[in-house]
Amino acid sequence: MPDPLTLEREIASRGEWFHNIDLGGVWTAPRHFLGDYPNVKWKRVRRSVPDDLAGASVLDLGCNAGFYSIEMKRRNAGRVIAVDVDDRYLEQGRFAAATLSLDIEFRKMSVYETDQIPGQFDLVLFLGVFYHLRYPLLALDRAVKKVAPGGRLIFQTMLRGAEDEFVPAADYDFWDQDVFRRPDFPAAYFIEKSYSNDYTNWYIPNRSGAEGMLRSAGLEILDRPEAETWVCTPRGAERGGEYIVDLELSGRL
Repeated sequence: MPDPLTLEREIASRGEWFHNIDLGGVWTAPRHFLGDYPNVKWKRVRRSVPDDLAGASVLDLGCNAGFYSIEMKRRNAGRVIAVDVDDRYLEQGRFAAATLSLDIEFRKMSVYETDQIPGQFDLVLFLGVFYHLRYPLLALDRAVKKVAPGGRLIFQTMLRGAEDEFVPAADYDFWDQDVFRRPDFPAAYFIEKSYSNDYTNWYIPNRSGAEGMLRSAGLEILDRPEAETWVCTPRGAERGGEYIVDLELSGRL
């Protein structure tokens, strides 16, 4: 591993980092506006991932600089594929993985192209991506297809609005408008211009909106380790028809 001063120069030469990664005592984003991010979230989510992944395959969608892919390799994951559309993030990820001597395959690819990746994965990570997408449900449907029978999808999204759980009725009368005035009714707020100085923030759901969309994509919610993160497994057919297939859960994870 390079000496600390060399590492600091190498880190700085790759632009601003959004993931704060420990590269042998030198951090990539020590002054992140969210603190030690994304470790502040990972500390609460990590209990939902086995300490030893025993060679499990992992697909990290919207990987950024690869913090989560690195954590999976540290837990003995086998093949790890990390995809993103941003060349800067991919270069940062390749550098971080190489510095730590971890074998992670980084690919430039849109989450909408996930179906082009052969096979399925024991663990699919869909973290901090959903609200950046113009077509979020399309991406979610395709992500679900990559989860192997008995596998897991870990999903995280920014939330705004009501935090209450909502149990939907089987149907609503055409003239029933009152239910739509409830703050806990499933919703996603559309950002027409920009939010938090980021024009890529498009749809930000409330809690019930996020959970309803997960279920509609054919997922069973198993756990909510922190306020904005869910652990899910495929359960069968979803309403939109893009993921209509019987899945027998094998319990591999």
